[in-house]
Amino acid sequence: MASKASIIEQQALALALGTAEEQGVYIVDVSYGGGSLCYYIDKENGVGIDDCEAFSRAVEVILDERDIIDSEYSLEVSSPGVDRKLKKEREFVYYIGREVEVKLFAAIDGVKEFDGVLKDYHDKTAVIDAGDKEFEIPVKDAAYIRLKFTF
Repeated sequence: MASKASIIEQQALALALGTAEEQGVYIVDVSYGGGSLCYYIDKENGVGIDDCEAFSRAVEVILDERDIIDSEYSLEVSSPGVDRKLKKEREFVYYIGREVEVKLFAAIDGVKEFDGVLKDYHDKTAVIDAGDKEFEIPVKDAAYIRLKFTF
């Protein structure tokens, strides 16, 4: 059975999908807890403060109309951030083709940390092309899989 927070996250996602499409952003994740509902949004070249503000204003109206949260909460809209671990299926699917950094709890073939390209995601398993080798990593076996950013 899904938790109350999980149900609110699913409802909040469903309510905001149309707004995201209209504004040209993708909802990477929605989290609810500690009196805060947070949307993480992204787009091709990244999101800025203006994108987050516009999305927040538009989705706030919808959330107020639908009243899916029966207590006071704060609404936050943010980019996923550079250190964010990929967690949910919609994140992995959205970022297929992007470079990722991987750190495993236990080494596979003597390798515990590596970079590669996220090639696929299925059954809670990320497929990473590390150049000379392809790894199928169950997400539960990774300390993190996150986007690789070069500054």
